[in-house]
Amino acid sequence: MSSYEFKMPKLGESITEAAIITWFKNVGDSIEQDEMLLEVATDKVDSEVPSTVSGVVEEILFKANEVIKIGDTIAIIKTDGKVAQAQSKKNTTSTKDENKSANKKIKPFYKPQQYSVQSDSSPLGRSGGASFFSPLIISIAKEHHISFEELARIPATGNDGRLRKSDVFQYIKDGRPYKFVQPSVVQDPTAYRIPQLNLDKGTGKIVKMDRMRQMIADRMVYSKHTSPHVTAYVEADLTDLVQWRNANKTAFQEKYNCKLTFTPLFVEAVAKAVKDFPMINVSVDGENIIVKEHINIGMATALPSGNLIVPVVKNADKKSLKELAADVSNLSEKARDNKLDPEDIKGSTFTISNVGTFGSVMGTPIINQPEVAILALGIIKKRPEVIETEKGDEIAIRSMMYLSLSFDHRVVDGYLGGSFVRRVADYLEQFDINRKV
Repeated sequence: MSSYEFKMPKLGESITEAAIITWFKNVGDSIEQDEMLLEVATDKVDSEVPSTVSGVVEEILFKANEVIKIGDTIAIIKTDGKVAQAQSKKNTTSTKDENKSANKKIKPFYKPQQYSVQSDSSPLGRSGGASFFSPLIISIAKEHHISFEELARIPATGNDGRLRKSDVFQYIKDGRPYKFVQPSVVQDPTAYRIPQLNLDKGTGKIVKMDRMRQMIADRMVYSKHTSPHVTAYVEADLTDLVQWRNANKTAFQEKYNCKLTFTPLFVEAVAKAVKDFPMINVSVDGENIIVKEHINIGMATALPSGNLIVPVVKNADKKSLKELAADVSNLSEKARDNKLDPEDIKGSTFTISNVGTFGSVMGTPIINQPEVAILALGIIKKRPEVIETEKGDEIAIRSMMYLSLSFDHRVVDGYLGGSFVRRVADYLEQFDINRKV
């Protein structure tokens, strides 16, 4: 008897490592040449790997779920002296045949599943119970925006309840029935859960989150989980707008009994740009895009408690600057006094966040669901800038501001997001300095 070192075989041209999914044999089991020894997963495919010799499994060097380099010894097999013959046979086999053998697959059996949503009073049903997902499964899940929690609910047909590629595609074909299922009070202990890490959170005064802060936290996490956030930045020269506002704010207040802040000017420019790019004024409903018929601009506003709320300027594209200023002033005052009505915070289709109020140069805001974009406006700051004049390039003091647009990359691509935020900046830069109040 002699020992044979079984190495992780080559699984493809660009494959350098693979994760062991399961061993079909245990130590002490006999195995025949070409009989399946283990199953592995790569970022491209799941493969069942056959033994190249006959004998008895003497030692298994790695456990399931461990990632192994191609060519590493993963098992020791006791042979009856036919190793040379087996290796000789292997050497006479073409590389093409090797790859074909290594990637040989047993077609998984799939029985159509009848899905049902469990009530919150009963345990969540699971047909599989997989806690390990191969790189291939994770890649498919990322492509289709399927969370680990949703993956854990898909009926699995693989060995030991392992989820196969065919299971995931069948689940998608069936309409993803578990997409919106809420976690049950009692969960299957084998279902995927967020790891509860024992982090050192330090010591100090404990402040209980109030109800609004808990809601904000839930919404922020939900938004980041739901929408793949991308942020685009532009810089705008607001010198003309700033000078016009400073020159007319007193007359505006005397005429309309209302303060002229920068916010209504921002709302006006955003409403115009939204009208130019209606696909930024949408929400996502499954595989459908709902293009909103109204342009309602939400204003992220800090409350006295420090919490955040978003009062809404309704039909902003149809209102004059006077009406916008009145709405902004009224909503801001009601927010400060905690007197906002439910109607005041409903119906937003696009949100702006004036982070410059707090001195921030720029921000990366989180989308206010179910919207698909949010615009952050930084502090307006005087800086020396190179400008073109009739005399040529000159350095002048200009009032500059950064605008940053976070958008949902599921439905807003870089061209639309970048064009929209640039258009907002253009409206602000091209402000009519001869405008009458």
